[in-house]
Amino acid sequence: MIIRFNLITPFFLLLLVAFSGFPVQAQSGTATVQLADSSASDTLHYVTDEVVVTGTRTAKKIIDIPYPVIRIDQSQFRRTSSVSVDNVITSVPGLFLQSRYGNHDVRISIRGFGSRSNSGIRGVRILLDGIPESEPDGQTRIEAIDFNSVGTIEIVRGNASSLYTNAPGGVINFINEIDFPRSFSTVFNESGEFGLRRYGAKTGVKTEAYSFLATYTRHENEGFRPHSDDHWHILNTVLETRPSENTRLQVLGYFVDGEIRLPGSLTREEFEADPFQANQRSIDRDQRRLSRKGRVGLRYQAKWGERVRQDLEITGYGTIKYFERPSATFRIINRYGLGASGRYLAKFQIAGHNNEFTIGGDLLHQTGPVESYENFGGQRSDRLLDITDSSIGNKGIFFQNGFSIVNDRVDLLLTGRYEEVVFDDQYMTLAAYSARRLFDGFTPKMALNWKLNPWTAIYGSVGLSFESPAGNELDNFPTSSNPTVLLNPDLQPQEATNMEVGVKANFPYRGTRWFNNLFVEAALFRLNIEKEIVPFEVLGEVFFRNAARTNRTGLEFGTQFHLLPGIRLEGTYTFSDFVYDQYVASSIEFDDQGQLVTTDENYSGNIVPSVPRHLFFGALTLERQVLPALTVFTRYQLRGVDKLYVDDRNSDFAESYLISGLSGGLELSRYLSSGGLFNLGITAGVHNLSDVVHAAFININSTNGQFFEAGQPRQLYLSARMGVQW
Repeated sequence: MIIRFNLITPFFLLLLVAFSGFPVQAQSGTATVQLADSSASDTLHYVTDEVVVTGTRTAKKIIDIPYPVIRIDQSQFRRTSSVSVDNVITSVPGLFLQSRYGNHDVRISIRGFGSRSNSGIRGVRILLDGIPESEPDGQTRIEAIDFNSVGTIEIVRGNASSLYTNAPGGVINFINEIDFPRSFSTVFNESGEFGLRRYGAKTGVKTEAYSFLATYTRHENEGFRPHSDDHWHILNTVLETRPSENTRLQVLGYFVDGEIRLPGSLTREEFEADPFQANQRSIDRDQRRLSRKGRVGLRYQAKWGERVRQDLEITGYGTIKYFERPSATFRIINRYGLGASGRYLAKFQIAGHNNEFTIGGDLLHQTGPVESYENFGGQRSDRLLDITDSSIGNKGIFFQNGFSIVNDRVDLLLTGRYEEVVFDDQYMTLAAYSARRLFDGFTPKMALNWKLNPWTAIYGSVGLSFESPAGNELDNFPTSSNPTVLLNPDLQPQEATNMEVGVKANFPYRGTRWFNNLFVEAALFRLNIEKEIVPFEVLGEVFFRNAARTNRTGLEFGTQFHLLPGIRLEGTYTFSDFVYDQYVASSIEFDDQGQLVTTDENYSGNIVPSVPRHLFFGALTLERQVLPALTVFTRYQLRGVDKLYVDDRNSDFAESYLISGLSGGLELSRYLSSGGLFNLGITAGVHNLSDVVHAAFININSTNGQFFEAGQPRQLYLSARMGVQW
């Protein structure tokens, strides 16, 4: 479905007319229009003093957590296109998202961690309902994340290695919306240019005994480049029952089935000639990813003791995954996984001072065959090239102790985690032989949180982080210390020392018309990374080694507030000074006489690629209740990205760009004669309003100079959501 601009223009003009009566009567709250699948009023602002998050392994208020944590409520992203994760969380300071082909290949980097990955997500732990979507080696794909089902998103920025596996950049926890107050049923539909259509249904059943949520989404997109279409079925379910007041049992499951085609990266010359063309090699190989995966989890939580001061949570889950990846070869990957996690929390006093102690652990093991065949134009040949029985596992134990130096004012937090990540591969094709690598480490962290008042806190922390190599980074090469084994024997984990100070404050309604619900946060950090894992070339092929020492200094700032009732402003800014402190890179090639020659280049002082030095986001939202049951809104947002270097050599860069978007809509909520509540929400919008041509994704350190992938051109979209509560 293609939406013409002349159909949307009058819609925005109508919204502007509706807002022509500003200012409106002052009010202490915000809009209270609700959709059928949203129980909370539309707060439209961050809250630090009352909101409780669980992504830090214990349920705590944001104001009491000594590192930057944000929770995004559904009310903050339901009014925009939610096709991709970068439409939803791009306003968070410190996060840099590069969208490649929609939601299924988005690079997420926090403080530079994850920026080296050209496929999937690295260095950031991704959870769905608290269960890892990340593989045991830290790689992540997020096909199962459906923003029609998600109710809240918790984002922990900065080093979280003392709590989670391979999380030096932080943690993002997507939580499906199970905490709804009444039963409901909702249908939704989003359509747009380039063949976009996303539709489905969501239902929730609420009784005294249980709550049940089910969401089905069908996603279809032709893409704005040739050979970039994708098609998906996504099903998410949550069943929750409370056997008693202080116990909870959840059954969580999902199933995903879909395919995405890859148009590939372009050279500078190709990009300047036609940025939206596809790489011919990608077309000839019919490069694509077919993914079919499912997960079932069971979680039990119990609280007991005087004033409920003890808490136990146990989670178990199983996964089945099937992938097809035609590229240079046709690879088929099967994965069967079992995982578990648990934690115990106790609250008590030491000499009159409050203390919280938590101990817990995680276990995840995946195994299955990896088959490689010849690729004939995207079709699998009958000739098996090799088959490897591949197993990856991680296990870890952590502790967390929060001690109140001054009760309800100054808290000291000590955390630590011991981690093991194991790779065990057995080559089955010709002669069976195996390789095993084990990476382990202990990562402590100490943090201090000082609440100046109930609305403001300053904090500081210092800690170590640990990141093991990913499976694809362990491919062995001909000049390693032992080239006869399957796994690179020389590659070691990447380690870092992390230091940070910050402040966060939330000032609610001040009793005046101006500057209400003001939220401000700022963080300054310094990272010293040793044995950074970087790519290098051997005979034209890319492998990985520990070659660099890197210094990263950064500043993150974010604020939002209501300038007047119904007028909200947001702004974030991220400064990143990421430099290779010591880095000598080698490439190995044959000379004219057929001899191997090693060439060294000194990259010390170069800027880390694929990370902008300056990153900016701003948004203006206008909202007005024109009738007792009708609210209209419009939103304008602007995103600025500084230039991006494409390789460690800093040989070229993608130009900086500034992209804007405009959306508007209405929300209608009326009570029915039966006592139910009818809801209707309509949003129309334009992505990339000025149709800026830009490179949104950098294929870093490409051996053939194919670095650039174009970002989305101007796209018009229209979405509708209709439901009933009863």
